[in-house]
Amino acid sequence: MQWTVREAILSNTKFDRHFKEHGAAVYGRRSHWRSLHVDPILVFLLLLLMGGGLVVLYSASGKEFFYVKRQIIFMVVGLVAMAFVAQVSPRLLERWAWLPYLGGIALLIAVPLIGVGAKGAQRWIDLGAFRFQPSELMKIAVPLLLSSYLGSKILPPRFIHLLVAAVVLAIPAALVALQPDLGTAILLVTSGVFVVFLAGIKKIYLVVAAVGAMAAAPAMWFFVLHDYQKARILTLLDPQSDKLGAGWNIIQSTTAIGSGGLTGKGWLQGTQSHLEFLPESHTDFIIAVLSEEFGLTGVLILLGLYLLIILRGLILSLGAPTMFGRLLAGSITLTFFVYIFVNMGMVSGLLPVVGVPLPMVSYGGTSIVTLLLGFGLLMSVGSGRNQIG
Repeated sequence: MQWTVREAILSNTKFDRHFKEHGAAVYGRRSHWRSLHVDPILVFLLLLLMGGGLVVLYSASGKEFFYVKRQIIFMVVGLVAMAFVAQVSPRLLERWAWLPYLGGIALLIAVPLIGVGAKGAQRWIDLGAFRFQPSELMKIAVPLLLSSYLGSKILPPRFIHLLVAAVVLAIPAALVALQPDLGTAILLVTSGVFVVFLAGIKKIYLVVAAVGAMAAAPAMWFFVLHDYQKARILTLLDPQSDKLGAGWNIIQSTTAIGSGGLTGKGWLQGTQSHLEFLPESHTDFIIAVLSEEFGLTGVLILLGLYLLIILRGLILSLGAPTMFGRLLAGSITLTFFVYIFVNMGMVSGLLPVVGVPLPMVSYGGTSIVTLLLGFGLLMSVGSGRNQIG
């Protein structure tokens, strides 16, 4: 049976009419999301994660609505900031990447001068209604600047380019370590290393860096680490050596995790947190509360949600049209993974306690806003839009 030109035209006309009647709404919704440069799948996953985090936070905080209400405010601010940053042209982000970096350095220098301290560390700047931690902002500013710098070079980067990247990374890391905040300094270094790694660093440089790190380890132990940091490392090897001191956190967190079993004791039924055996239950050790009340099942659901967010972030990074976008989106996604790994590792006794919150679940305003800002950058560079500013 022959297909004539007239039949083809009539067929196309019928298809156009059918699309206008039935498909325009679907296409319109897609165009609406695309015009906002916001990824609906990633937004849905983040909202689901934050909603579940509020449920756990209410129990971990001893049924205090104070923390929940403040957390909701931080989330709203972070979501607005994420949507705003997603509208910024990737070209403008690349061109002005040095501005947030220099601003962050200035804030880190200001912390010892006008900052406020807590628990032996001076890390925050008080603005009256709230206080924020400038070191958290550098986790975004550092990969942003390094992605802009290395993305404009011929890859893999030459030694001189790696040297410049090392200086860019070392300055804020040293300022954060002096607060002291070793955990944040490590995450800061990691965020920058991911950019260099994704840029295609030669293997010889990786070997030299690994050998140099091992050679510098003894000097760091004797001249850099504080006594309480050394105690945390030694306690990791034998928590029972100081049950009521440095080993208390790990012992109580592993007890809470183990007591949850497969399905947990039930929401608001945890004993370790509600009887105040578990320290920092609403911040760094909130995963122990989740494990005790929802068991292994709840932890696996949380890990599955994290995995979906990471996979979506990697997909968006692959869709970035420029090397700058791919480096930035990839480093933000991988740094998010490191957050999860370090927090769960320290709570379960596999890593030293370094004070890293569980992303989107632990209580903390600066952490949540910074993470959502990072996802806003990811959406901006991963939207695949034209690079005209």
